[in-house]
Amino acid sequence: MEKKGIKVGISHGDINGIGYEVIIKTLMDPLINDICIPIVYGSPKVAAYHRKALKINNFSFNNIRSAEEANPRKANLINCLGDDIRVELGKSTPHGGEAAFISLENAVEDLKNGLIDVLVTAPIDKHNIQSENFNFKGHTEYLKARAGAEEVLMFLIGESMRIGVATGHVPLKNVPGLLTTELLIKNIKLMNQSLILDFGIRKPKIAVLGLNPHAGDNSLLGTEEVEIINPAIARAEEDGIMAFGPFPADGFFGAGSFTKFDGILAMYHDQGLAPFKALSFDSGVNFTAGLPFVRTSPAHGTAFSIAGTGEASENSFRQAIYLACNIFKNRQMYAEIAINPLRHHNIEIHSEKVDELPPEIFNPEQPV
Repeated sequence: MEKKGIKVGISHGDINGIGYEVIIKTLMDPLINDICIPIVYGSPKVAAYHRKALKINNFSFNNIRSAEEANPRKANLINCLGDDIRVELGKSTPHGGEAAFISLENAVEDLKNGLIDVLVTAPIDKHNIQSENFNFKGHTEYLKARAGAEEVLMFLIGESMRIGVATGHVPLKNVPGLLTTELLIKNIKLMNQSLILDFGIRKPKIAVLGLNPHAGDNSLLGTEEVEIINPAIARAEEDGIMAFGPFPADGFFGAGSFTKFDGILAMYHDQGLAPFKALSFDSGVNFTAGLPFVRTSPAHGTAFSIAGTGEASENSFRQAIYLACNIFKNRQMYAEIAINPLRHHNIEIHSEKVDELPPEIFNPEQPV
């Protein structure tokens, strides 16, 4: 029986950024079709514009009308836009925002209807996409609302670390007021669940960072560690979760302690993303934990300044596709084992047990 390919829905992001460049460069590699069936929600006209700007002559999309028509050996594209769409490379425009939303909306609708298996999102401009239909801070919040999920976690995945962010996209001045013991417990539990379900790690070790310099230095530099973070770690331990900390963020990354843990929970955006991007900018992946479906994206933005120049690296986008497929298979394996535990009592839930993926894919079974 022929193995069914994973249908990967790809939203094209902002049409004036590097989205099409990293998509096309990734899909030019024939190895991708051994891993999945890529389906881009976009525009043949926009794709042709980018191919011309990038001087790419040896690639073309297979234009289809619906995901059911996807050719398993081709890079497929569903036209979601009208012929009047206008590309202005390197510029943030209303057209760019509208086109990004239409692509995303169509891909999510197919995802919810089971026509595609996973979603990989190219970068959007969080400003020009705002409208009556999209009043969210970004992809994460939009997908949470569309899925009806109670809690989600921005989870950055790289070769050397997996790091989640407790407070997400909020102004730094608001972070202390948003941090509560209950919020941190929810995030620790969600990270623990994701590490088990999505990454096949049976007993994850989670590091929790402090909020203040030197993790408060015994309340000399702040009391959040003692009053909020310590109680959350204690509660998590009571529930059988291996949570440790709070760790001072500077020493934790500077001394390489992050390599000893399966997951890291940062208190705010830049505390987690600054070291992550310093170590994994070219290959890191943004994964939204807690959704009923799998969604990944490259860990970079629209990069308007280099759009159309050919300078953008597709590595992060490629890894986003690989990781989405890997997580999808891990979830299938976990569900199968949960249904038939006796049949699989000797099987460990590891990515290498699920199906063959390229050797460069992150190995999620090992602590990082």
